[in-house]
Amino acid sequence: MTDALFAGRFDAVHAPWRALSDDESFRYPADAGPEERVAGSYRRLRLINQTLNSVEELVDDVEALAALHEWLCPTEGGLATFAGIHYNLFLGSLLDHDADDRRDLTPFLTMRHTGIFLCTEVGHGNDAARLETTATYDPSTGGFVLHTPTPAARKFMPNAGTAGGPKTGLVAARLIHRGKDQGVFLFLTPLTDDRGALPGVRIRRLPDKIGYAVDHCLTSFDHVRLPPHAFLAGEHGRLAADGAFTSSVDKHRLRFLRSIDRVTPGKLHMSAGAVGLTRTALTIAVRYAHTRRTTGLLGGQSVPLFDHGSHRTRLLDALADTYAATLLHRAVLSQWARGGAADRADDDRLVAIAKAWITWRGRAVAVECRERCGAQGVLPLNGVAELPDFYTAGITAEGDNLVIWGKAAGELLARELPAPATEAPDGRRLDDPKFLQALLGDLEYIWHQRARARWIQASSTTPLDRWNAAVGPALEMTNAHAECQAARSLLSAATRSGHHQARTLLLAVHRLFVLGRLARHAGDLLAEGRITADHVRELPDAAEAARAELAPHALTLVDALAVSPKLLDRFPIARTDFLAAFDRVTRHARTESPDERGDIDVPAP
Repeated sequence: MTDALFAGRFDAVHAPWRALSDDESFRYPADAGPEERVAGSYRRLRLINQTLNSVEELVDDVEALAALHEWLCPTEGGLATFAGIHYNLFLGSLLDHDADDRRDLTPFLTMRHTGIFLCTEVGHGNDAARLETTATYDPSTGGFVLHTPTPAARKFMPNAGTAGGPKTGLVAARLIHRGKDQGVFLFLTPLTDDRGALPGVRIRRLPDKIGYAVDHCLTSFDHVRLPPHAFLAGEHGRLAADGAFTSSVDKHRLRFLRSIDRVTPGKLHMSAGAVGLTRTALTIAVRYAHTRRTTGLLGGQSVPLFDHGSHRTRLLDALADTYAATLLHRAVLSQWARGGAADRADDDRLVAIAKAWITWRGRAVAVECRERCGAQGVLPLNGVAELPDFYTAGITAEGDNLVIWGKAAGELLARELPAPATEAPDGRRLDDPKFLQALLGDLEYIWHQRARARWIQASSTTPLDRWNAAVGPALEMTNAHAECQAARSLLSAATRSGHHQARTLLLAVHRLFVLGRLARHAGDLLAEGRITADHVRELPDAAEAARAELAPHALTLVDALAVSPKLLDRFPIARTDFLAAFDRVTRHARTESPDERGDIDVPAP
C-alpha cells in the first residue's frame, strides 16, 4: 500500500526527508513563541543547506522539493515556507533566467544570504500583472532605479524582516524603459545586512498571523539604485549593450507570467505540504479512535470509539479523501515533471486545480479529525489542534484558490467535451469501478453544459455579467473535474498494484470516494438519465458496504501513509499507551495549590 501511495519512490525520494524531519535538531520547543520559531526556522534552513550534495540539483528537482514540503510541513511549516521561497522562487528564478557572470550566486548557494521573493503588493494580489512598483532604466549607468510610487504598491510578502541574517530579494517591478512601460520583470535587490535594512529599503514587520510562524512584512523602496545585472532577462525581455530593449513576447501579461514561472511548481509544493498535513491528521485520529474507549451501550461494557458507526463513518470517509488527495498529487506531480501534456497550459491548469482541491479537502479532513479527537484534540500537544490553520498558506499562496479555480473554469468552459456514452445505465452496478468512474465524467459534462447554457443566455450583456451568470455551474464543473482526476488516480494505483489485498483495498477506497461524490449529485445524474432510481436508492447501502470492507483494515490503511513513528511518538493520543503518555507529558506542568488559588481547593494528582 505504501508503494502504491508513493508511486514506488518512497525510499529514493521521501525517506531522506522523513529522516531529516525526525532529527532532534529540527524540533522547536513546544512552548516556543512566534519569534523563537521564526529564528529557529532560519537556523534549520541553513542546516538543510549543509546536508545537500548540490543546491542546484535540488532547485531543479521539482519532485524532491515537493517531498521536502510534504515531510516538513507537519513538523515545522515555517521552515518549509522559507525553503520553498529560497530554493524554488528565488534560486529557481535566478537559474531559469539568463545567466550573468556579474552575479555572484555563492552567497545564496551557501546561504550566507537568504533569498526571498517580493511580488504581491498591498493593492494587487491576484491581479499581480497590474503591479505598481517601478524599475526605471537609467541610460547613464545601464542600471535601474527601483521605487514604490504609492502606499498600495508596498510589497506584502514574507520574509523580508531582519530575522535570519542578510536577505536579498527578487522584486517584481514594472520596467520603465525610455519612458515606455514594458511590463513586469524581476530585479535582484539586496534588502538587509547584519545591521538591518539597506539605504532606501523600508521594512515594516506585520502582526503575527494564524498558521505557521513566518515573518510577513511590508517592504517599499525609495529610489533604490540597482546595477545592470539586477535585471533578470530572458526571451521575454532583454537589454542590449546599447540599452535597446527586445522581447519575443508581445503581451505584457505573458512577460509577467514568464518572469514568475516558478509559481507553478510552487503550487505543487503547496499541494505536497497539504498532503503531508492530511496524512498526519488522519493517522492521529484513526489511531486514537482505536485506543480511546467509551460505552458499548450495554451495562459495564466499553469499546473503542472506532466501533461506533457514527465515529467510524466520518473517519473512513476522511480516509478516502486522504488517499484520493495523495494520489492526485502524485499523478499531477509526475505529469508536470515529465511534461506529460501536449500543451504546457494544460499542465499549468491541472496543477492549479489540484492545488485548490487538495488544500480545501485537506483542511476539511483536518477539521473532521480534530473534532473526532474530542477534548484531547483541542490540545496542541496532541498534534491536531493547529492543523486546520496550517492549510491557510496553501489555500491563499501561489494564487487564491477561488480565483485560480475561476481562471481554470473559464479555460475548461472553452473546451469541447465529448458527450457521455449512450449506454443505458440499467443493469450497471455500483460496485463496478469503470461505471463509477464514468459517472464522475458525466458530472463534469453536465455542469459544463449548464455553464455554457448560462453563458449563451446572457450573451447580450457585458462580459462580466455573462461570466457571473455562468460562474456557479462553471465552478461545479471544475470541482467535478478535480474529483474525476482524483478518482482516476486512485483507480490507476489499484490497477497497477501487484499485491492482491492492496489492490482490493484500493478499489474499495475508490468506490467509497466516488459514491460520496455521486450521492451529492444523484438528482443531476438521474435527471440526465445517467443512473436509475434504483441506483439512487442503492447509493447509501453501497457506500456502507465499502466502509464495512475497509473498517477492519483501517489501521493498516493509515500505517501505509508512512507518517513517521518518531513524529507520532510526540503526540500522546497517537500512541497505543495513550493514558500513560499523556500523564508523562503533563506531569511537569505547573500544579496549582490552595495557596495560589485562594479558597479554591485543587487536590494534588
